[in-house]
Amino acid sequence: MEQKHGGARQDDTGRRMKRQGTGHNMMASPALPSAKMRGDRVARFNLLAATALLMCTSVLLVLFQLYTLRGALERTLEIHAAMLASPVAEAMRRGDRLGVEQLLAPLAAAPAIDQALAYSPYGQPFARFARSGSDSVQAASAYGMHVAWRDGHASLLARLPGGGALLLRAGLAPLYGSLIQSAAWTALVSLFAFCVAVLMVHRTRRAAQQAENHLHYLAHVDSVTELPNRHEFNEAMAYALARADRQDSSVGLLLLDLDNFKIVNDTLGHHCGDHLLKLVARRLVSVLRTTDVICRIGGDEFVVIVEPADDASEMVCVARKILAVLAEPFALDGHQLHVSASIGVSLYPFDARDVATLTRNADTAMYHAKHQGKNRYAVFKADMELRAQRRLRMEANLRRALQDGELYLHYQPQIDLRSGRIVGVEALLRWNCREMGAMSPAEFIPVAEESGVIVELGRWVLHTACRQAATWCKAGLLDSLEHVAVNLSASQVREPGLMDDIRAILHETQLPRGLLELEITEGVMMDDVPANLELMRRLQETGIHLSIDDFGTGYSSMSYLKRLPIDQLKIDRSFVHDLPGEGEAIVTAIIAMAHSLKLKVVAEGVETMQQVEFLRRAGCDNVQGFYFARPMTAAQLTALLLERRDWSSRTALAV
Repeated sequence: MEQKHGGARQDDTGRRMKRQGTGHNMMASPALPSAKMRGDRVARFNLLAATALLMCTSVLLVLFQLYTLRGALERTLEIHAAMLASPVAEAMRRGDRLGVEQLLAPLAAAPAIDQALAYSPYGQPFARFARSGSDSVQAASAYGMHVAWRDGHASLLARLPGGGALLLRAGLAPLYGSLIQSAAWTALVSLFAFCVAVLMVHRTRRAAQQAENHLHYLAHVDSVTELPNRHEFNEAMAYALARADRQDSSVGLLLLDLDNFKIVNDTLGHHCGDHLLKLVARRLVSVLRTTDVICRIGGDEFVVIVEPADDASEMVCVARKILAVLAEPFALDGHQLHVSASIGVSLYPFDARDVATLTRNADTAMYHAKHQGKNRYAVFKADMELRAQRRLRMEANLRRALQDGELYLHYQPQIDLRSGRIVGVEALLRWNCREMGAMSPAEFIPVAEESGVIVELGRWVLHTACRQAATWCKAGLLDSLEHVAVNLSASQVREPGLMDDIRAILHETQLPRGLLELEITEGVMMDDVPANLELMRRLQETGIHLSIDDFGTGYSSMSYLKRLPIDQLKIDRSFVHDLPGEGEAIVTAIIAMAHSLKLKVVAEGVETMQQVEFLRRAGCDNVQGFYFARPMTAAQLTALLLERRDWSSRTALAV
């Protein structure tokens, strides 16, 4: 079985990455290579941008240096022209050509100046200086500074006092030399800066790559179990479905949820819960094939992708292997923990055509398995989806039921077996949904508890029952009644404001506290005994009667029972149903135990005279059931109370 499809899956191993420490494969996301390619492109772009910036900066520096050198050359020529202007003009007025040449001769000490030429007021050359005898005399040009970059010289034509002009000419070779030297230094600095930039980009890219790898790990791998997470699961499923379409094969999905995992977190702490998840993951990996993909998609939820899956029987085989491997106890911090799982199975393309629907169907099947008693698997069927949709509709309508006035109460009498009189009534919630019709409490109460609506519903039931009981009390109809019983749900018991709600309701309705009886199921009572014991003590101090409902189903011990401040036990209807017969020993023991603790006993679900006869012989105090009266409306019970009916004829033993 385990090697059946091994050869068909070898083409996909390239897309899988090996999980460290387990040797189990999981689908690798293509996001990492694409992210690396994007990072390389960004790095190259940054280098190109840095290079372009350095080149532009270098060019600007060279141009700035050129501008600076040209300005320095112009200032040098202007200074020499200013120094020579007056003496040369004076010598020209005297017609002393030799004197002008002598005045121009010191320009030989200025290396930047190649030629100097003095013009008479008539524009004729009067005297000149030339560093080389072969230099030609320059023709006069417009006044001011002129640069001939192509010819490699610059000239300044300045006016002389009294007329005439002085032309100074300088070569650009020194300027070019300085400019080349400056450009060389700029290029050297730019090259160094570029190398630093390359190094920084490389280091930044390496750090970014490490960050990308870490982010990819966080995005695709569960940090607790090191299995693929929900994001990776979605990608793996999409890829698997696409491959199944190409190969005309099928894909199986198993969704498993650990049963009662919350108890581990609540009792041993989340650290132990995480450790347990790791141990569970290791066991799942050890029993599955390396070609199967296992992911953790949430708190205590895991999924297994099996491909190709021929039919549901193969998936059932995998589910059984998982249940078997989880059956062995887990050793955790000195504790032996037994963990079970509920598994839902769905198959592509038979149950769904997309990932979301396939997962939802597996989830629906998983909840079906959980409702069937846990520690089992269930294969998805179409009617499960219909029930799931009905539940969603029910929850949505239930949230609107209070505002729409669809909820109401029925009341069922409790009869004293000795006197045959009504000694109590139990308030029972009923719902007539406008969209879905009359709903059974066995159907909508679990939905209310799972959705959290039960707290609001319970508050409404308590308020309505107390208000109705106060009305009966004011009318003098509760003379023979000892109590009006109202059930408390597990969610209500855990509410920190329960005592404040009860006090506020009793104060508003003005119902005597001794007439109210609150019923808590044995299972709820044993959920958190110390906290519930404190709550019950506070309720008893308030004057409210307390009753343990469904007694015999919660496995409470005598050590706890004798400490509970309760007034009454209600025998669960499952035991009464077996009377007379298999239930006799249990019912007799419960009644004897309750009387030894000075508690009254109520048997619910009484439907036959034979049950009444046995309960009376066993010493049961009160009974409740269809044999005497079905649950009825407040108006019907009001008429019954006015009638002052006596059921002694029904409670008497048959001759």
